[in-house]
Amino acid sequence: MITELGFYGLRLAFVVSIIGIGAGIYSGIRRRQDFSKVSERALLCVFGLTFFSIVSLFVAFIESDFRFAYVAAHSARSMPLPYRVAALWGGQSGSLLLWLFILISYGALSVRICRKAHASLLPWVTSIILFNAAFFLVLLNFISNPFDRVPIGDLLSDGAGLNPLLQHPVMIIHPVMLYIGLVGFVVPFSYGLAALITNDLGTAWLRTTRRWTLWSWTFLSIGILLGGRWAYEVLGWGGYWAWDPVENASLMPWLAGTAYLHSVMIQEKRDMLKIWNLALVGLTYSLCLFGTMLTRSGLVQSVHAFAQTEIFGILFLGYVMLTVFAFFGYLLRRSSQLRSTQRLESVVSRESGFLLNNWLFMGVLLVVFWGTLFPKITDWLTGREILLGPRFFNSLVTPLALGLLFLTGVGPLVAWRRASWPNLRKQLLFPFGAGIVTLTFLTFIFEIRESFYPITTWSLATFVVAAIFQEYFRAISGRMKNGETLTTALKVLFRKNQRRYGGYIVHLGIVSMLIGFSGSAFDQETLENVKPGQTIKIADYELKYLTARPIPEQHYGGAVARLALYEEGVPRAIMTPEKRMYWLEQQPASIPSVYSTMTEDLYVILTNIESNGSATLKVYLNPLVNWIWLGGLIFVLGALTILWPHPSREGITVEQ
Repeated sequence: MITELGFYGLRLAFVVSIIGIGAGIYSGIRRRQDFSKVSERALLCVFGLTFFSIVSLFVAFIESDFRFAYVAAHSARSMPLPYRVAALWGGQSGSLLLWLFILISYGALSVRICRKAHASLLPWVTSIILFNAAFFLVLLNFISNPFDRVPIGDLLSDGAGLNPLLQHPVMIIHPVMLYIGLVGFVVPFSYGLAALITNDLGTAWLRTTRRWTLWSWTFLSIGILLGGRWAYEVLGWGGYWAWDPVENASLMPWLAGTAYLHSVMIQEKRDMLKIWNLALVGLTYSLCLFGTMLTRSGLVQSVHAFAQTEIFGILFLGYVMLTVFAFFGYLLRRSSQLRSTQRLESVVSRESGFLLNNWLFMGVLLVVFWGTLFPKITDWLTGREILLGPRFFNSLVTPLALGLLFLTGVGPLVAWRRASWPNLRKQLLFPFGAGIVTLTFLTFIFEIRESFYPITTWSLATFVVAAIFQEYFRAISGRMKNGETLTTALKVLFRKNQRRYGGYIVHLGIVSMLIGFSGSAFDQETLENVKPGQTIKIADYELKYLTARPIPEQHYGGAVARLALYEEGVPRAIMTPEKRMYWLEQQPASIPSVYSTMTEDLYVILTNIESNGSATLKVYLNPLVNWIWLGGLIFVLGALTILWPHPSREGITVEQ
């Protein structure tokens, strides 16, 4: 019975959202607190109805209720329960419902927490969030309803099953992490737009939404990392990032959000960049919507993308444009009141470092945005799509990323306002020396022409790590001289400035990931056909093909090859790559076998078993790839350190 009512929950939620929008706008214009409460209650009501609807759909998937077209298209009785549950966000309608649920959950929670601190903004905040919810309710009710019924004559005893590529443990949580990140930027967006509408242009809302922004940015980062891990393990091409349009769709708001988290510190410290920070708030959420539109409108082609009707894409693009024009229209209107009296006092200062940091992030964003849309632009202009491959992105993004890496090391060492040259030389001596020593050593080992970017990356990485170590060492040793133990010094350090020292951990994670990315310059691959007993050699490894056997599983068939791995003649592992064909979905899949160390991965794919018993194998040697996953863990640890609730800071002077 509950599955029957999910449909009506979405219908009623749409009606209530319209009422809440009207009440909120009326309250904001007339300053009527009673109507503000009506809007808040409408928001809570939409949350309750959306929660009921998503639970209904979960129940339909758990019970394999194939009367619903969406359940029948993305699930099957033979699928394990975790994948039947995760199938809810495996298609268009369910993913939109998940987006709506997370959106309205953020809205209800933020309004409940911030209602007293920002009473004047609240009617507009609830209206903006409800307006966003109403748009997704339009899509769910009238364009892509997850509760649409299968005609009685077309009912089947089993469903079509979930795309085999999505039947992986990472995909159970990856979309949820990604959506928690993307949708969460609605909170700073709503408060920023409400501040522009009401002309309440102080920094109170900025401080309130800072942790919401950090929370969303952290989860978006986790989602992107999990997506890379899924691509590495499932797609069978030996890589983790292909500059795919859907990958880029999640990267673009991350870049804008990261730029905002850096530049907002200038506003907090120096009361500068008010217009710029608001522009970044609007840009970040607009890119979240734009990326969602890309993946669901059929505008770009991708293994990750959802196909959809033309009207869907038109509606979504119109909504994105309306969001952009509304926010930036109000920003332009208030720009004269947002101009700061403070000015940049010196080129050699922390403010200028943050500004340069922001421009580099915007440079990367521009490259990704242009490269993602270029095929569609050429299609509109010439009738033929011209794709820009990884070489285009890598050639332009890599120098910008190296600039960002350099600033990561310099930034903590430069003072606010104006840095004195004697002090700057003193601060840079140890990190710069460490970087030069590393550069000199690596130049003797590698051919500089062929390894310029990896050598530069590793030298800059040493520079950054040395700078961070120096910052920790000076701060901790200074406290230990006053009688504190190492543990106490660390605790007090993080208590006094959680963002700064947690941020250093994030930077260490980024350094580790960039080291991992640089390893791709030394990737090797080979494609060979071998008979039993024959070997494939790549670098110091030797793979001996032993045998292959069929896979007689219920849901898929195929073959698995057995290979003995030797490293310089020493036995290391038995590798078992698989080639599958899923019967229900009629879709092939390659299951790679990976031998992994901290220095490199040996990645083996079975492409085919020939009639004579020979096997065609593709082998990749991917150096340093595990530094990416290690860096991801360090990155998340640093982000959680920043977000961790801290005790009262009363009586503590915060360092800058």
